[in-house]
Amino acid sequence: MDTRLRIRRIGPALALCLLGGCTAGDSAEATAESFDAQSNRGQAFVVDENSDPNILNIAMGSADHTTLVAAVQAAELENVLVNAGPLTVFAPTNEAFEALPEGALDNLLRPENKQTLYNVVTSHASPGKFTMELLEDGMQLYQATGHYIDVEVRDGATFVNGARILASVAATNGVVHVVDQVFLIALD
Repeated sequence: MDTRLRIRRIGPALALCLLGGCTAGDSAEATAESFDAQSNRGQAFVVDENSDPNILNIAMGSADHTTLVAAVQAAELENVLVNAGPLTVFAPTNEAFEALPEGALDNLLRPENKQTLYNVVTSHASPGKFTMELLEDGMQLYQATGHYIDVEVRDGATFVNGARILASVAATNGVVHVVDQVFLIALD
């Protein structure tokens, strides 16, 4: 549920309690429960329309990354992607997810496979800010899962773990490289 919607729902109940007073069992308990649920959500759920976008904002604002956003949410990694970083994220497009073997994505999104999904998503993140200028042929990048991925530069294109970097977007907490494949190294 959208944070703004939650605040709108909480706001009137709280205003009524403050103006008219609440007794035990009134909407104050429901309001307190809503505040508790919201407060455990973390920094990723703070609405800030004035700041430059962080990695999560960039992904959520991209029509080409709705599947990645769904995977991040299912793995509950939103707060990681808003941390100060720096972080480099290799963001597979929706088409990259569609190219997975039939049923693979549905299987990953099942609640009982949350840890595997977490590993797959985090295998796309590297601590540090690695802009295109810093990605050199033959280098290996350490990923958040403890794996290393290879960087290859050929014919004017840069590839990471075999995936081609299609575009790059700077974020306040790092960089997002759009890639054309999903890394499944976490399933090895």
